[in-house]
Amino acid sequence: MLKHLLTIAGSDSSGGAGIQADLKTFAAHGTFGMSVITAVTAQNTCGVTMVQDITPEVVEAQIAAVFDDISVDAVKIGMLSRPETIKAIAASLRKYQPKVIVLDPVMISKSGYPLLQPEACETLINELLPLATLVTPNLPEAEAISGMKVTRKEEMRPVAEKIISLGAKAVLVKGGHLSDTADDLLFDGQTEEWFAGERIATKNTHGTGCTLSSSLAANLAKGMSLAEAVQASKAYVTEAIAHGIALGSGCGPTHHFVDLYRKAGMLE
Repeated sequence: MLKHLLTIAGSDSSGGAGIQADLKTFAAHGTFGMSVITAVTAQNTCGVTMVQDITPEVVEAQIAAVFDDISVDAVKIGMLSRPETIKAIAASLRKYQPKVIVLDPVMISKSGYPLLQPEACETLINELLPLATLVTPNLPEAEAISGMKVTRKEEMRPVAEKIISLGAKAVLVKGGHLSDTADDLLFDGQTEEWFAGERIATKNTHGTGCTLSSSLAANLAKGMSLAEAVQASKAYVTEAIAHGIALGSGCGPTHHFVDLYRKAGMLE
């Protein structure tokens, strides 16, 4: 049966991250993608130049329009900037109670543009973390959520424990910012599982976090366990990065349709 996936995130005008990356990822996983846009960004491969937030009322109306008509098998949450928007989303999710919620706590763009207002971080922790099936922070985001510093692999477990104590059912702490390794840690409050990270020599990694979290939502909706979903999604993203697209003059996007292009004989 075709699974229905909903992304609640910001729009990326260059198509490499945000809503656009999410919908491409959903399609690549054989699922039907739907969207709730929380903000419109003016951005390209070089960075973000402007953000226009969508009002909480319109965000809430978008969520209701989808859930009142269509069954939703999983929700992926990406860029959120304002406390009012976060509260509106949390209230809607408590009302509709989707079985799977993957929260990607997007705080800063790859180019350094702040996407989550500082005062909104506490709201995200209080309102959305307790609803999350899985939260997928990179190390700077994990530090912001936990209030703890992470510079070594050994420090990732205590940070994961802290995030679980704040209400998330499971957390995938991404180790890509470590200097000596890129391993990721999956922790559900009881069991820790490590996933080896592969560093690929490319600058075309725009939208990697969005793509991973959307892949995780799709794989969980299709019935995979957390560990199975992480394994499959990391493999998908690694392949997408390895075939990243040299688009624009900055960091190009990952390639969401490697398998499709390969089957069609279109890979360069």
